[in-house]
Amino acid sequence: MTFRNPLKLLFYLCLLIVILLVSYKAYLNFFIKDFAGVHTGQVERIHHDISATEPFSFAVVGNINNSVGIFEERIIPELNASGMDFLVSAGNAVSGGGEDKYRALYGTLSHLSIPYLLTFGAHEYEDFGSYRFYDHFGPHFFSIQAGSSRLIFLDSTGKTPWQWQIRWLDDLLSQDTSKARILFIGHPPLKPSQNALFDQPGDYLAPPEFRSALLQATEKHSIDMVFSANLSLYSERQLGNTVFVTTGGAGGLILNNETSFYHYVQVSVSPDGKVSHSLQRLEVGQHPALKRLESLWFFVYSLFYTGYLNFLLIVAVFAAITIKLYTLIFVGKDYYPDYDLDPAPWLEKPLRVAMFTNNYLPFIGGVPVSIARLRRGLENLGDKLLIVAPRYKDQPEVEEHVLRVPSLLALGEKREFRLANIFLYRIRKRVRAFHPDIIHLHHPFWLGSLGLFMARRLKVPAIYTYHTRLEHYAHFVPLPGMIFRNFISHALIKRFANKCDGVIVPTYSTEEYLRMIGVKTPTFIQPTGIEFKRIQAVTAGEIAELRKTLKLKDEVIFISVSRLSNEKNIDFMIDAIHTLRQQTSKPFHFLMIGEGHQKERLQDKIRELGLGAHITLAGSVSPDDIAVWYRLGDAFLFASKSETQGMVILEAMAAGLPVVAVRSSGIDDVVRHGYNGFKTPERQDQWCLHVKRLLEDDDLRHTLSRQAMEFARDFSVEQFAMDVREIYATTLALWDKHRDNKPS
Repeated sequence: MTFRNPLKLLFYLCLLIVILLVSYKAYLNFFIKDFAGVHTGQVERIHHDISATEPFSFAVVGNINNSVGIFEERIIPELNASGMDFLVSAGNAVSGGGEDKYRALYGTLSHLSIPYLLTFGAHEYEDFGSYRFYDHFGPHFFSIQAGSSRLIFLDSTGKTPWQWQIRWLDDLLSQDTSKARILFIGHPPLKPSQNALFDQPGDYLAPPEFRSALLQATEKHSIDMVFSANLSLYSERQLGNTVFVTTGGAGGLILNNETSFYHYVQVSVSPDGKVSHSLQRLEVGQHPALKRLESLWFFVYSLFYTGYLNFLLIVAVFAAITIKLYTLIFVGKDYYPDYDLDPAPWLEKPLRVAMFTNNYLPFIGGVPVSIARLRRGLENLGDKLLIVAPRYKDQPEVEEHVLRVPSLLALGEKREFRLANIFLYRIRKRVRAFHPDIIHLHHPFWLGSLGLFMARRLKVPAIYTYHTRLEHYAHFVPLPGMIFRNFISHALIKRFANKCDGVIVPTYSTEEYLRMIGVKTPTFIQPTGIEFKRIQAVTAGEIAELRKTLKLKDEVIFISVSRLSNEKNIDFMIDAIHTLRQQTSKPFHFLMIGEGHQKERLQDKIRELGLGAHITLAGSVSPDDIAVWYRLGDAFLFASKSETQGMVILEAMAAGLPVVAVRSSGIDDVVRHGYNGFKTPERQDQWCLHVKRLLEDDDLRHTLSRQAMEFARDFSVEQFAMDVREIYATTLALWDKHRDNKPS
């Protein structure tokens, strides 16, 4: 296999490293047998192999640090071939006290053919390692008889009180008859004569009282040698008759210079107790620069060997690099639409469309009205529809095209929000029997989630229409508002939309929002259709009759259509109308159409402000009658910031009503400032100013009225249905293409 692309070679190299790391870690944790009290068996071997009448020798190493490159691959083979009787670690045999590091050390020491003993050092102690050392090897301080010699191991970490150890040492050596005495302690009692690499005060034996007591004990009891580790160098000092050796060359980060180099110490003891030692230096590399590089490699190599933290970090880094390289090299990215798609086969035949929605007629709202219009438009084009929606008390008795689902829970003061029983088997049975070509989802949760599940089970594409800005409905959710508003709502929409095969949005600003939160699914901009012809067909007689019913006089009529809920910002408009009454003498009346859980509170507010003669909360109006109400008005007022399109604004424009609205994502695309209305920030003074202009300037109002009607002409229900049908056909063509490209 040849690699012409160096990135591709790097990708496979990273992938290989990840596989090797995972495999080795699995071996380390699952195939190395458990071990406990290892020192017991090692001491038995030493007693068995060494005689008091024969000389013996052993090796001392310091700072193994789980080293692979030096200790396991270089020092152990030499020791096995040297004829020495055993090995002693002067401390820091592990790079940390984690269980995985102790297991790695045990695996390394299993390559030795001679016994070994470990000194409890700083690295053995950290990360709760003292418990693991005790379990796996033995006590933190102890002594053994080796031939004619006494070997003593002390704990310099502070785990064992130093006063207790000094008392134990005095008692032990006062009765000892050994001819040679050698002591091992992890922290050096004396500083080396040369500068140590990156040494800190904590690298040496502490506290000073312990150091002083130990030096007195070595002199008092004629200890021949004291071995320590903890520094990456070799140092030898003599105090009285005692030789102090610091050895730290069995692993870790070594500079490979005259002070810091890889080594071990060979100690020989004669039957009469004469102790001698020699430094065994390891030559690593040739050129000084190569020495440094090889030393760094051994250090990094050893890190790979041990540690869950190091392991996870390294794997994560290489995995991230691997994934990034994979996406750069192998994943083709085409940011343009697929112009080779041919939707004609699906445009030329009737489609079967299943829709899932959490609310529907007779519940009055933007989503139910939009779905009802789309249904009628598609059915007029010859398509078959099945709408899965909640059951309502006053729903029509016969609905061939609707599958009503009973509710588990109803929310809101008037139980307007319903959680349908999505667990009913008959829903799945009916949808399967319908054999949909495509499933259209109108909410990103509950029945919408069921619809997505059904689409995947039936292997048909799923289209999602983003109707509602969920973050503005935080007051309905039993969670901290800011958490839902700033995180959960956006995450929910992103996750759901990316699982669908296409997303319909009503405006360009809404599409921009979806891209900003990370939606990658193909997006289609398609405003909801309005009943333009029906609105134009309203007669003067119908308008006059409604005016008479409402007992309206010869005054300018402002209209607004909205659910009476917090997110619709009704209080803003009431306060503005109150201000307007104080700024003008021209008569007007404001008709607020819609129901909601805030109605009683808003009615009380209107009464308190003395606006009962100027504002009427008209309640809900049937979709069949709403066109007459629009035509009754002279201008349309709106303050909601939760809209994705503002369908009622287009309906009002179709009736010739110029609009004054608070700028938001759904409003910005349909209201052209100064052409078909005005849009302002959420500032009462500016909003009220433009309402006053439309109230007092008849010529301006008539001009904007004519232009608003022309603007709305392009948003008819008929055109809406044809455009959505083309979106269905395009999505089906894309789905079919991807299915054909999947390997069989």
